[in-house]
Amino acid sequence: MDKQELRERTWDGLEESGDARFPFPPHGRIPNFAGADEAAARLAELDVWQAADAVKANPDSPQRPVRRRALEAGKTVYMAVPRLRDEKCFLELDPDCIDDYDTATTISGSSELGVQVGPDEMECIDFIVSGSVVVDDRGARIGKGEGYSDLEFALLREVGLVDASTAVATTVHEIQVADGPLPTSAHDVPMDYVVTPERTVETTGENVRPAGIDWETLDEEKIAEIPVLRERRP
Repeated sequence: MDKQELRERTWDGLEESGDARFPFPPHGRIPNFAGADEAAARLAELDVWQAADAVKANPDSPQRPVRRRALEAGKTVYMAVPRLRDEKCFLELDPDCIDDYDTATTISGSSELGVQVGPDEMECIDFIVSGSVVVDDRGARIGKGEGYSDLEFALLREVGLVDASTAVATTVHEIQVADGPLPTSAHDVPMDYVVTPERTVETTGENVRPAGIDWETLDEEKIAEIPVLRERRP
C-alpha cells in the first residue's frame, strides 16, 4: 500500500475499534487515541527524556499529555507556529513563566501563553516528539501528509539546533504500528522510539535522517509562504 492507503486503513481501524478519541473523526489528522496518557507516562520513563532540558513537540491532541509532562518536569517546550507562517516561527513555553499548564498545552493556550521566537532565539533541542498516523518498528513514520513535521526538523538541523544524535520519538496506539517496512522518502525523519500505552520500541535505526533542508523537494509556492525559508534559501 502507498502512504495514503496506509493512513486510511489506520484511521478506519481506530474508528472501528472505538479507540479514537476527540477530536472526531480521526481521519485527516494526527489521530487522538485511547491510552495517550499512558503512552506519555511510558515515554517519560526514558533516560534520554529525563535528561532533556528542551523539547520540541507537535501541537496535536494525542501528544498533549507529553507536552504537559515536559512542562511539569521543568523542560522548555517548543512548538512550531502553524505552517511556519511567521518569521518567528516557533512558540516557546517556559515552565517558569507559566502558571496554567493545562491551558498552555492546548493549541489556543500555547498561542496565548507562549512567546514567539525565531530559530536564532531558541535553545538547542534535546528531544523531539512527533505526531504520527502510522509507524513501524524500524522507525519509519507516516504523518498526515503535509510534510511540516519533517520540514521543521530539517530547518532545525540546518541552523544547528538538532543533530544526528538528537532523540526523536512518537506516541501512538498499537493500531498505528504497522508491519514494515513502510514507504519512505529521503526527507522523512525516522523515529528512535515508538511508544504505545503497552510498550516502548527502540527502533532498528535503519533509516537515515536528513542533514538539512532538501531544497529540491520544495516548490516555489511553499518557499514563498514561509518567511524562514525565503530568508535561508541558497
